[in-house]
Amino acid sequence: MSGRGYIYKRKSEAPIVASQCGASTRVITAADTKVANLHVTHITDSTRHYHKECTEYYFILEGRGKMELGDDVVDLEPGVTILIEPGTLHRAYGDITTIVFGVPAWNHSDEFYKADPSQARDDDRTDATDAADATDATDTTETEART
Repeated sequence: MSGRGYIYKRKSEAPIVASQCGASTRVITAADTKVANLHVTHITDSTRHYHKECTEYYFILEGRGKMELGDDVVDLEPGVTILIEPGTLHRAYGDITTIVFGVPAWNHSDEFYKADPSQARDDDRTDATDAADATDATDTTETEART
């Protein structure tokens, strides 16, 4: 963290990263703090995945769609909030913009694409996270240089 006791960022200055979920504006990332991330993501169709460590909170800002959560499918519309625990397969689709808040902060090594989280191995990641890897590495390098 900055050492000042707070982080101040503008969404308009945050990088937009193409991800498996859509165009993700990475406002606060693990490079800023390991505590939590805050992304604003536009989703039309995401890839079914899960996290081993990160609990995600989705708050739908705009649009309509659906989210698969394990075997369930729920409606997405403005004002809906969803808490997704580690190990829960999830996928959103439609045309939505959502805040994604992750605790601890999401990192590329905690995104997995196997059908059954109980069968997960560390090598279950796909090459699809490589673009995010590069962005996170840059963010981390810049943060380390500032500290």
